[in-house]
Amino acid sequence: MLETKFKVLFLLAVLAFAAIPIMGILRGTTLTPFEAPPADTAVSTPSEPINPDGVSREEPVQEEMISIPAGPFIRGTNSGGFDERPQRTLVLGAFAIDRYEVTNFQYQQFVDATGHRKSGPPARYAKNMSKMLSINQPVVYVSWEDAEAYCHWKGKRLPTEAEWEKAMRGSDGRLWPWGNVEQPNGANWARVQDGHEVSAIVGTVPTDKSPYGVMDGAGNVMEWVDDWYAERYFEEAPEQNPQSPDHGVFRVLRGGGYATTGADIRITSRSKMVQDFRDETIGFRCAVSGEKSERN
Repeated sequence: MLETKFKVLFLLAVLAFAAIPIMGILRGTTLTPFEAPPADTAVSTPSEPINPDGVSREEPVQEEMISIPAGPFIRGTNSGGFDERPQRTLVLGAFAIDRYEVTNFQYQQFVDATGHRKSGPPARYAKNMSKMLSINQPVVYVSWEDAEAYCHWKGKRLPTEAEWEKAMRGSDGRLWPWGNVEQPNGANWARVQDGHEVSAIVGTVPTDKSPYGVMDGAGNVMEWVDDWYAERYFEEAPEQNPQSPDHGVFRVLRGGGYATTGADIRITSRSKMVQDFRDETIGFRCAVSGEKSERN
């Protein structure tokens, strides 16, 4: 009898632990003085999967990759959370990364060419999807596997966590794309009334631009990267070209999104989620190894 009770209690503890990252994404972090308390959440309404070709006549944004030169950069911060420490100087080889988050239009081309499942709510319900149908808004409701498959189809890959941070932060250790002074309206967040109720068309917020010219790293949507999440990996990773840990339970998400609140919105901030999770706040971009800057 005691053994059975122990097993039940252990199972409940595991389920509670697994729910923590989901609650963190859905609820956000502690409000700062810049923010007003959120309004009551509206009841979700049915939504069809996205079909960008039928909802907009705007021209698709031109795809572009930005070359990030080989060399050192400062990763992490000693002023952040435990998993952002310690601050270290790492060295990466040259790579290139998409200037913009992958858009609805781009992802739909992949779906049409391969028959891969469409982006959209798994249960066909989402509060804001009707406002996120522009062909040039970032694609959302894609899992880590979906993102990886798209990048592979494009002849690319997901960026490593270290590559993503260097591309968004530059080499000088700044905490936001624009520098070290916090700007509550510097990105498309939920911290202030900035005119964007949901995700914006990629590249809309001019201040959310890295020293290399990569857009929307601080806000708009959170982004899948290649790595498995390991809490102590910033401490344990090699100093040159750190790759993903060999295994894990969660994949890493980097950057903030339009629903992000609170003070934990530095470029060094890390989030995690199971790799088959899909949500209207999560998108991605791709990378390639070596020097490359081109329009596709």
